[in-house]
Amino acid sequence: MPRGRYSLHDPHDHTPLGDEHFHCATGPQGWRYTAQTTTPAGEHAGSVDLTTDLLGRPVRLQLAAGGWQVRGGTLDGVTWVRTDPAGAQAQEGNAPARAFTGVSPAFLVATARLLRPEPGAPAVRVRLVALTEPVLAPRTVDQAWALADTETHSTDSGPLTVHHYEVTDLDTGERHAVHIAGDVVLAAPGVELEELETPPSRFDRPGTD
Repeated sequence: MPRGRYSLHDPHDHTPLGDEHFHCATGPQGWRYTAQTTTPAGEHAGSVDLTTDLLGRPVRLQLAAGGWQVRGGTLDGVTWVRTDPAGAQAQEGNAPARAFTGVSPAFLVATARLLRPEPGAPAVRVRLVALTEPVLAPRTVDQAWALADTETHSTDSGPLTVHHYEVTDLDTGERHAVHIAGDVVLAAPGVELEELETPPSRFDRPGTD
């Protein structure tokens, strides 16, 4: 069960956004990631609770930030309910998308496991619903994921396989690299792995046990 801490920052100007203290685990039904987020000053900022099935689809998402809450999952695409800080009203939403994305590194792992791009194959296109902070406003984004290469490193706990992805924002053409080992993000725009108490879960390929 990997457990550790990510530091998050704005990928453009590198402004610190805070930390995400996480743990995650695989099981016979899929994968679950839970985390508590803090501000740069160390104050509580929100939480992440994402469960995916064996195919990488979001079975259940609970996300909190800035007083806002979103609960969602896979239903006729993806469906969610967003609640305002006062709890006065809940707004339902649905989009013909395959999954969610957002600031949390959990979404990068989940998307890689959902798409499973093949080495040397054309990029896989996907439509996602991005929940943008600080108010968790939903918007639809289109991306393309390609598996650029895979490397295996020797560690004290055994071989560590790292997948290097190239992710393209199809609206802007902007490309960036994402490096994932098992169910842990080693590096990505706006994400730094600061602490890891236990090794990543091992998968022969993303999305397989």
